[in-house]
Order: sequence, then C-alpha cells, then structure tokens
Amino acid sequence: MPSFTLERRIPAPPEDVFDVSLDVGLHLTSQRSHGERVASGRTSGRLAEGEQITWSARHFGLRFRMTSLVFDVERPRRFRDRQVRGPFASFLHTHEFEGLDGGTLMRDTIDFRSPFGPIGRMVDVSVMRRHLIRVITERNDAISEHFA
Repeated sequence: MPSFTLERRIPAPPEDVFDVSLDVGLHLTSQRSHGERVASGRTSGRLAEGEQITWSARHFGLRFRMTSLVFDVERPRRFRDRQVRGPFASFLHTHEFEGLDGGTLMRDTIDFRSPFGPIGRMVDVSVMRRHLIRVITERNDAISEHFA
C-alpha cells in the first residue's frame, strides 16, 4: 500500500495544535482551492472520537465525496481518520503531535490505495501520491498560519 509521511514544526503547544487539527472550519479554509464543503456531519467546531463527516471537494476537475471516521483519539498525542465511503479502495490518515522546545512536531502519515487493481497502482505511483502530498501540505500551511 502506498504511503508517505510529512512533518511540520508548529510554534504552539501540542494541545493547541491537536485541537486545531480537528477543527472543521480550519479544514474547510485549508481546502478552499478544492471547493471543499461539508456534505453531511458537523459543519463547525471540533470533531470527536467516533464522529463521521462527509467532505465534498473537487479534484482533477471532478467532484468527489469522502466520508471519514475519526477514531483512536488520544489528546494531545494523536488521532486517526479513515475513509468509510469514498473514492479510495483504502485511506488512513494518522495525525501525531510531539512536544518540542517552543512548539510541536506535527506528523501526518497517509496510507492509501486507489481502486481498480493494477491501473489504480499505476495512478498511485504516477499521480495520486504527489496530489495527496500537495493536499496535506495545503492543510498544514493553514495550521501553521493559524499560529503565526
């Protein structure tokens, strides 16, 4: 299964970075370039253990919906979300927060797999990995800007 990890130093305590990372409004702001909106679920505030939310966004010129489940919440250390319905054969996002002098090391690990077997594997290698890195980087930029 393809995966990647991104790390970012944020000049704020882990508790604050953790909370902002679960904030629906910040997520929507970070994904504005993709026309992201909430199709169902919480439309503002912080997501909690067991909540599902359906995001609708435009990628590659097409509108996609993805329903994610938030789980494994251990404030302020980590949480995970995984696709329960959507365009991927499999999608898991692990968010980790480690306290550092003067801030937090935020780590995002994405494990994903596109559908359609061998064709999906080619898409993952040639296109999807780069696209997802861009999407997560945009999100992390918004989190960094929040604390600037």
